[in-house]
Amino acid sequence: MGTRPLVLALAGVLAAGGLAALTPVAQAADSELARNGGFEAGLDGWSCTAGSGVVVASPVHGGTKALRATPAGSDQARCSQTVTVKPNSAYTLSGWVRGSYVYLGASGTGTTDVSTWTQSAPDWQKLSTTFTTGASTTSVTLYTHGWYGTGAYHADDLSLFGPGGAPVQIPAVPTGLTAGSPSSTSVPLSWPAVSGATSYKVYRGGALAGTVTGTSYTATGLAPSTAYTFQVSAVNSAGESARSTAVTATTTSGGGGNPGGDLPAHALVGYLHASFANGSGYTRMADVPDSWDVINLAFGEPTSVTSGDIRFSLCPATECPNVESVADFKAAVKAKQAAGKKVLISIGGQNGQVQLSTTAARDAFVSSVSKIIDEYGLDGLDIDFEGHSLSLNTGDTDFRSPTSPVIVNLISAVKSLKAKYGADFVLTMAPETFFVQLGYQFYGSGQWGGQDPRAGAYLPVIHALRDDLTLLHVQDYNSGPIMGLDNQYHSMGGADFHIAMTDMLLTGFPVAGNPDRVFPALRPEQVAIGLPASPNAGNGHTTPSEVNKALDCLTKKQNCGPYQTHGTWPALRGLMTWSINWDRFNGGEFSRNFDAYRWS
Repeated sequence: MGTRPLVLALAGVLAAGGLAALTPVAQAADSELARNGGFEAGLDGWSCTAGSGVVVASPVHGGTKALRATPAGSDQARCSQTVTVKPNSAYTLSGWVRGSYVYLGASGTGTTDVSTWTQSAPDWQKLSTTFTTGASTTSVTLYTHGWYGTGAYHADDLSLFGPGGAPVQIPAVPTGLTAGSPSSTSVPLSWPAVSGATSYKVYRGGALAGTVTGTSYTATGLAPSTAYTFQVSAVNSAGESARSTAVTATTTSGGGGNPGGDLPAHALVGYLHASFANGSGYTRMADVPDSWDVINLAFGEPTSVTSGDIRFSLCPATECPNVESVADFKAAVKAKQAAGKKVLISIGGQNGQVQLSTTAARDAFVSSVSKIIDEYGLDGLDIDFEGHSLSLNTGDTDFRSPTSPVIVNLISAVKSLKAKYGADFVLTMAPETFFVQLGYQFYGSGQWGGQDPRAGAYLPVIHALRDDLTLLHVQDYNSGPIMGLDNQYHSMGGADFHIAMTDMLLTGFPVAGNPDRVFPALRPEQVAIGLPASPNAGNGHTTPSEVNKALDCLTKKQNCGPYQTHGTWPALRGLMTWSINWDRFNGGEFSRNFDAYRWS
């Protein structure tokens, strides 16, 4: 993912493109076209991704100001400006830079886009390249950027020299603004592109809600059963158009409730090894302590990776000598439900790879999971897809509209199950951090390719099903370091990791650093923290005192460490653990600590 050999290879291609461009011939009308290339007027005329750019007084190449831009995660700190040019004309692009892996380029030339770069510039170094515009090109975009995992770079005295184009006109008023199907907390908006527009401003109730470069926007954080009015305007360097005709959309009623019914305000979720044994021993359903509010049966597994045909059976007596009969197990499930507990079938796990790559597999999934739910009288489904079950195809870059079959078919299958069983259907998910929070930095194979296509691959599933989702409990264990919203890496095992990872879910975050593609926050009652029950249960065990610190910080803003949360969420649903068996093996330490915790 963004290794240095890839950088060098890519840079070579870009540099070659620059060398291949035609050498310009000076014309009498040539002039300086870059606006505020010395950054003396701050960032006026420039746009930097993810707020990565600032203007500084030192170091500078000329004048009194310069640009400093800092890559973070998968964001390369790209700062750009669109300039009006003439067709079939030659231009020289130049600028002074400092830092490691700094790029200067031009896109939208209508011929060959160009870029030049330096691997290392400890002091100011001049970069220069040339290009010729195409027969119908009237504007180009100048840009500079750094590279993944490197420090801040500086740029100053950026210049585009050549014949100026016709004066830029304020773009026309957007027409055709349309509101898509609202959820309980969001409304998707779209509109046709406006000629000459470089960005669009979206207004909600007359107030600016956001700015995007594309022709779609999703308004999030809305209240259920509420009407909202939206308008959009078109923007370029000449100014902002008038606002479009307003459209009104009303959110649905589901978001304020609790899909799946009557869980307690603060719930404890655990996995029961029902189909296998390990060092923790087999626990009968009737012997599951009353502390557990949601019991996930581990696991339903497919007959083959791509079949979609899920099977579940109790642990064989040869492996689990104390296993109960099927009849006793079903009776115990009913007893738990009578006591207010929820019992779900969990699909997947470490060994149960499920790839719904075809519609036939999707339909087999719906049919076979329904049979399990009906046979055992269960309350719903837990999705615990791990390993290579979910990945994003090349070009599938927007979590809001996925195209990868394994993603699309899973969403469709779960929606079918939800429609079949109705409002009381309990839906939970237990993804690993790699598939969720890592999406803040990396999504799929990435802009340049070469990334792990599984990065962030759960995000489109969670987003599409958020109004049907009872609980998301990300596994805050068996994880490498993950970058939080503070752009610092956090490691498992202590309160800090759980605080940072949970804050991301409750705050929302730009996917792959793209401010136009923000994963909206989940409601706190939809979120639980996933932890191992004991040191034997998984890497990243967290002591009870550290668990309590995390809960204190997230629900009361107390006992917080260096990470600063973006809110306080007393309605946080609770905790999940792997597993009930391991907790019982460890003397019930995890569940007893949960029972004793004071939520207010």
